[in-house]
Amino acid sequence: MKFGAGASQIEVNFATQAALFREIRKRLQQRIGFALATLNLDHLSKLHHDAAFARAYAAHDIVIADGRPVVWLSRIARSPVALMPGADLILPLCALAAETDAPIALVGSSDAVLQGAADALLQSTQGLKIVYQHAPAFGFDPTQPEADAIFEALSQSGATICFIALGAPKQEVFAARGRGQAPNIGFVSIGAGLDFLSGHQVRAPQIMRNLALEWLWRAAQEPRRMVPRYLKCFAVLPGLVAQAFGQR
Repeated sequence: MKFGAGASQIEVNFATQAALFREIRKRLQQRIGFALATLNLDHLSKLHHDAAFARAYAAHDIVIADGRPVVWLSRIARSPVALMPGADLILPLCALAAETDAPIALVGSSDAVLQGAADALLQSTQGLKIVYQHAPAFGFDPTQPEADAIFEALSQSGATICFIALGAPKQEVFAARGRGQAPNIGFVSIGAGLDFLSGHQVRAPQIMRNLALEWLWRAAQEPRRMVPRYLKCFAVLPGLVAQAFGQR
């Protein structure tokens, strides 16, 4: 399904997890890189106003549905896609990486988060290799030379998948640039996924996720940051619903 219009239009091009993993397995076996974005309502609210973010998204090979509103909109449009939150993909992707002897890298967040996430991943995934970890300094700009140095280090490390935890839009801009500068690496943007793994953030209980209330949990945890974000999300929802009906 396509979301948005004009230069900011984005298409979710992998509708099921089975199709997604077939594609990633093929790319890992052939050592072909990729950039994977996880589309949610927050991203859709940003894409319309941020041309650089829209260009970065357009450079991604794989776009999947990270938020339930995206899934609901796809059903309205009669082009249903499965829910695939980035945080839920980390462990199965690491299992696939171990199976195909594909070393991974972790970029973003903080040194403490990366180390905690690395420990958790190595404990849960037999045979996994983590060959690079880097937490950029506060104010990191993915379009500046510091990013180029990271791409060079990633290429030298032998990493095949790089999990990026920089938040939107930085992680998507970083991934889009990485497609050109480190073309053999798969870049996967996972937001707060590493924070959840390391225990530095507590994810909503499963029952709240099942009831589509994870947003409420996050708003309660970080009201100053999350409440304004969700208000912007709700503001774009009516227009997206109208577009979804138009695609029926």
